[in-house]
Amino acid sequence: MPDVIAYGADWNPEQWPEETWAEDVALMRGAGVNRVSVGIFSWSLLEPVEGVFEFGWFDRVLDLLAANGIRANLATPTAAPPPWFGDAYPEALPVDADGRRLQHGSRQGFCPSSPIYREKALRITEQVAARYRDHPALAMWHVHNEYGCHNARCYCDTSAAAFRAWLRSHYPSLDALNDAWGTAFWSQHYSAWAQILPPRATPSFTNPGQQLDYRRFSSDALVELYVAERDLLKGLTPDVPATTNLMAGAHWDMDCWAFAAETDVVSTDHYLLGARAEPHVDLAFAADYARSLNGGRPWLLMEHSTSAVNWQPRNLAKAPGELRRNSLAHLARGADGIMFFQWRASRAGAEKWHSAMLPHAGVDTKIWREVVALGAELAGLAGVAGSTVTADVAVLLDHSSVWAQDHPAQPTSELDPVEEAKRWHAALWRAGITCDVAHPEGDLTGYRLVLVPQLYLVSDAGAANLTEFVRRGGVALVGPYSGIVDEHDRVRLGGYPGAWRDLLGVSVEEFFPLAGPIRLASGATAGVWSEAARSTGAKVLDTYATGEPAWTRNEWGGGAAHYLTTRLDAAALAEVLATVCAEAGVEPVARTAPGVEVVRRSHADGRSFLFAINHTAQDAVVTLPGGATVAVPAGDARIVPIGRIH
Repeated sequence: MPDVIAYGADWNPEQWPEETWAEDVALMRGAGVNRVSVGIFSWSLLEPVEGVFEFGWFDRVLDLLAANGIRANLATPTAAPPPWFGDAYPEALPVDADGRRLQHGSRQGFCPSSPIYREKALRITEQVAARYRDHPALAMWHVHNEYGCHNARCYCDTSAAAFRAWLRSHYPSLDALNDAWGTAFWSQHYSAWAQILPPRATPSFTNPGQQLDYRRFSSDALVELYVAERDLLKGLTPDVPATTNLMAGAHWDMDCWAFAAETDVVSTDHYLLGARAEPHVDLAFAADYARSLNGGRPWLLMEHSTSAVNWQPRNLAKAPGELRRNSLAHLARGADGIMFFQWRASRAGAEKWHSAMLPHAGVDTKIWREVVALGAELAGLAGVAGSTVTADVAVLLDHSSVWAQDHPAQPTSELDPVEEAKRWHAALWRAGITCDVAHPEGDLTGYRLVLVPQLYLVSDAGAANLTEFVRRGGVALVGPYSGIVDEHDRVRLGGYPGAWRDLLGVSVEEFFPLAGPIRLASGATAGVWSEAARSTGAKVLDTYATGEPAWTRNEWGGGAAHYLTTRLDAAALAEVLATVCAEAGVEPVARTAPGVEVVRRSHADGRSFLFAINHTAQDAVVTLPGGATVAVPAGDARIVPIGRIH
C-alpha cells in the first residue's frame, strides 16, 4: 500500500443522474478523498442483457476519477447477479436447508457451487479487467463483496454433488468418513458416497461431523470463487493487488484465515452493534483480528459507517466526535485505509437509511463537517502509513471450533466461544494491552502470553503448538471447555481437557453447567460453567466451595500453563489476566484512565506514533514511556509522535 492513508468510500454513481458526478468528485476533493470503491453492484448495468456489455458510462466514471487524482478499488460486480441471471438459470439460485429455492430480488442470489454462476461471473470479470487493466485510476482489485454474507451455505443438489466431491478429496475412503463422523450412532452408516447429503432439515439433530464438514466445504467453495476471479485478474494485471472485503470479527460463516492467505492485502468491513454496551471495544477486537489476518502488516478498512446503519432493530446515530474516534481506533490498530459505505446516501433501495459521507441533508450537516475534518487530519498523518502494531499477547481462535460448538447438542447453550474471546480481549483492552488473534496452528513465536478463552475443538497440531510454546518458556492461560474434541468433533477420551490434560496438569471427569453465580474461595464470582476437576500435578490457585480446583498453574518445560475450570465474571477475569500478564512480563503501552484506548504503531526504524483515544465523558491524562504526559479531553483523541523506541 502507498505511503498515504487511503480515505474514501464506495461510490455508486449509477444511482444518480450523470450531472451529479462532477459535483460528487469536486466534493470528494474538498473532503480529502483519495480512494473510492466502484462497480461493486453494477453488473446489471454493465451487462444489462446476457452477453451485451455497456461500458461507456463506466468509462466516464473512471476517467473523471483519474482526472481528479482519485484512485479506484475497482470491483468485480459478481456479488449481485442481474435479473436475467435468475430468469435464465433458476437452477443456479440458492436453496436453503428447508428446500426453498430463494429468488432474485436482493443480492448474492446464487449457489456458490453453481458452475453456470462461476462461468458468468468470470466472464464479466474478464470483461472488466481487459477493459480497465491499464486505466490510470486503477489502484486495486476489489473482488466480489462480502463473500457469504447472505449465501454462506446452499443446500441444492448441485451443492450436494460438490460436497461429496469435497469429502472424497478429504477422506481416503468411505470407511474413514464413517469413522470420523461416528455414523454407527443413530444408524447413519454410509455404504455409498451417493447417499451423503448436505445437512438439510431433519427430524432431530444432524450429525455433528457432517454439519462441521459442510461448514468447511461451504467456506472452501467461497474461497474457490475468490481465487478463480483473482487468478483471472492476476493473469491480466499481475502487478495490481487484489483483495476482498471480509467481515472479520462479525461474520463467522467463512474461514477468514483461509481467505486472508489468498489476498495481497486484507481488507475488512466493520459496523458498530448498537446492542453492545461498549461498541468501541468490539471495534478494537475486529481491528486486531484484521491486523492478525494480514500477518501484522497494515490492512484496509474497506467499509464502516459515518453514523447509523439500516439493518439493526434500532439503528443508532453516532454522537458528535464518534465518527473520528472510530476511524482513528481502526488506524491505531494497523489500518492504512479508512473508508466508508457509502459516498452519497441513497435516495432509494434497501440501504437508503444507511448513513454516508454525503448525507441526504447535504453539506450543512454534522456528518459532512466531520468527514471533511477527518480527511484533513488523515492527510496530516501520512507518516503513520506503513507502520505496524506489535503485540506480546495472542488470543487463539479457529472457525472450525466455532462451527463445531455451534451444533445445538451441547452441555449448555450459554457458552459462546466468540463472545468469550471478545470478553477476554476486552479485559486486555481495559488494561491497555494490545493483543493479536492467532490460529491454533499458527506461528506463536514472539508472543510472551497466549490465551485460549474457549477452544472446544483443536487438532493434534494445534494442541502440540501450544504445548511447545509453553515448553519454550511461554505462559498460557486456557479457559474452560477447551481441548475437548479433535478436528472431527470426536471427544478426546481419558478425561477433559483431553488435548492439554498433561500440559495443564489437570484432569476433569464431568462438566457442571451452572444455573446462577457462585462464589469461589478467593471471593471471586463465577457463573455459567464449572467442572469436576482434580490436579494431577498443577498448583491450585483458587477453588470452589467444595475444594475442587477453579484456577490452576502447571509448570511445563521453561514456561507455565494456567487453567480455569469456570467462567469468571469481568472483575475476577481481569485479576487473573493481570496475574498471567505480570508473570509473562507483559505491560501496557502507557498508563491511562479507564475508557481511554492507547495503542502504538511503529516503523522498522523505530519511529513511533502513540494513539490515545478517550471514549469517556471525562478528561484524562496518559503517561507515556519515560514519564511525559498527554492530556486527552473527553471524547477526543491525540496522536503523538514519540520518536525512536529502543
